[in-house]
Amino acid sequence: QVQLIESGGGLVQAGDSLRLSCAASGRTFNRNVMGWFRRAPGKEREFVVSVTWSGSSIYGREAMKGRFTISRDNAKNTVYLQMNNLKPDDTAVYYCSAQTSGGPPTWRYWGQGTQVTVSD
Repeated sequence: QVQLIESGGGLVQAGDSLRLSCAASGRTFNRNVMGWFRRAPGKEREFVVSVTWSGSSIYGREAMKGRFTISRDNAKNTVYLQMNNLKPDDTAVYYCSAQTSGGPPTWRYWGQGTQVTVSD
């Protein structure tokens, strides 16, 4: 059974940092594009950032580039999201996802999400 399990969320103050982790099990995702999405209260799910197997990343918004950093440890089948200088607008449930490895890219595998709450 394939599982993506996120961890590292929590309640922090504006300006703080958090590091989210997503541990995959059930299969190896070393060759898959992995990514992070988020869903803020009352809003649509938003693409945050993705990373290829070699470490190249794509951000959903330019504004995230300076504060969010995605990385992966293929040996551990784990992807990370380092978030710095957090703002109240970053409050959301953050989801880890993995694309299929062949054919048209599809975000097929999803974690259950981890809550990040940023207070003023």
